[in-house]
Amino acid sequence: MNHAGDIKNSRDIYIKGTNRNLNWLLRSRFAWMNEYIKSEDIGLELGSGIAASKDFIMCRNFLVSDYLDSDWLDVKNINALDTGFASSSFDFVVVSNTIHHLAFPAFFFREVDRILKPNGKLLIQDIYSSLLMRILLRVTKHEGYNEKINVFNDKLPCNEKDDPWSANCSIPKLLFKDPRKFDKEFPNWEIIHYKNVEFISFANSGGVIAKTKYIKLSPRLLALQDRIDKFFCWALPEIFSFQVQIVLSKKS
Repeated sequence: MNHAGDIKNSRDIYIKGTNRNLNWLLRSRFAWMNEYIKSEDIGLELGSGIAASKDFIMCRNFLVSDYLDSDWLDVKNINALDTGFASSSFDFVVVSNTIHHLAFPAFFFREVDRILKPNGKLLIQDIYSSLLMRILLRVTKHEGYNEKINVFNDKLPCNEKDDPWSANCSIPKLLFKDPRKFDKEFPNWEIIHYKNVEFISFANSGGVIAKTKYIKLSPRLLALQDRIDKFFCWALPEIFSFQVQIVLSKKS
């Protein structure tokens, strides 16, 4: 892997648009969210990174934010666990590959609950620690995973709390593997969408932040790759799925 953690380099590569595989991947990570968004809604993304979401979220009032102070952000230096926004400010909140970096996920869900309006939506795309994902993490040593943690504990951190790049890629799976447990911990949320996604498209994207080698594909082959991904993630998600899509609705 090259340029791990280099957000500016990643943003430059994305803007140039030379990696068709990556653009396809990023479109697939955000375009599905538009089903739950109205054009007049007020939205926020937390942990925006290179802020690719701006190109795919069809909403005029959509702010991108991050813990960092990158020039392309609408709002800078925002802590996802304590955002500082007024209560009931947003119709929807987007988080893409951010939750597995949070030391205290429980704080995050309470904070988003606070800043969302009644019936607001939390739109999530994140790592799924399937068998192949765990193997990939071991091989690359890019990020780690620990399945022996209590993700609902708000006193013991799930990763290094003082390092925003620290990652535990088991967090999303542990949060939602038992919907009844999640409902008990967060009774104000309702899970309205859950889908396992991404297999070959993840491995052959060239990487969003950390850059890897990849095989360039034509639009026709990318579409075929997408169909293969959907089949394997539907048939055997615990083996093949590298990502998961989740939508939570805040109860009124």
